[in-house]
Amino acid sequence: MDKTIGFIGCGNMGCAMMSGILNSGLYKADQITASAHTQATLSRLSESFGIRVTPDNRTVVQNSDIIFLAVKPYLYKEIIEEIRDDTDEEKLIIAIAAGISHSKLDDFFGKPVKIVRAMPNTPAMVLAAMSALTPNELVTEEEMQTVTAIFKSFGRAQAIPESLMDAVTGVSGSSPAYVYMFIEAMADAAVADGMPRAQAYEFAAQSVYGAAKMVLETGKHPGELKDAVCSPGGATIAAVAKLEETGLRNAVISAQRCCVEKSKKMGKS
Repeated sequence: MDKTIGFIGCGNMGCAMMSGILNSGLYKADQITASAHTQATLSRLSESFGIRVTPDNRTVVQNSDIIFLAVKPYLYKEIIEEIRDDTDEEKLIIAIAAGISHSKLDDFFGKPVKIVRAMPNTPAMVLAAMSALTPNELVTEEEMQTVTAIFKSFGRAQAIPESLMDAVTGVSGSSPAYVYMFIEAMADAAVADGMPRAQAYEFAAQSVYGAAKMVLETGKHPGELKDAVCSPGGATIAAVAKLEETGLRNAVISAQRCCVEKSKKMGKS
């Protein structure tokens, strides 16, 4: 890729994406500029990734063709006001924030700007992210191909209608947290049955990884794959029955929809 990219916001998500992009080899470190407010963070970024760093957000925009805004939603208006004069019609903004619509982003910039709303997740760090992308009408097909290639460099990516972005927050943006809780609970049970803690985490995590890979690579319905593990009168169906009794499905659905509603409220605030 001959484009230069910049990051404003270098928290967990920003660093996960940078790590994924560099590990994939799609971009080199000297093609990336990132900003941070503290010298400690700037030093950490430089040492960890070898990228160019600056305390000035405007410098990131001036030196980059594609700019990732990976800051908390409540900071968007302030950051955009700061960089607006340096953002011209040739720059491409990638906005990574739950609940910040294209309409609101247009209002913040106050002029035509190419914007792609994106929702990746932290498994970008291990090249296993799931990302949703939705461009505004100014983004060309070629530019979307470039953006999609960037996001596919650290996992899977799909273009979706903006109306689904809140649903994406629930099903993939935030869901690694739910899965980590599930893995932790599985490991706790194994420890209760005598397995050493580190070993329990490896067994639980690999089982979740393998099950997810089965869904993605076989194309089979998760219910069909579940049924294949459940022998009549066996231990697995006993466990499944207990999960149904204790409301696993309802807990997951309720939690995820709560996440989506929060995302929608954030967009209205």
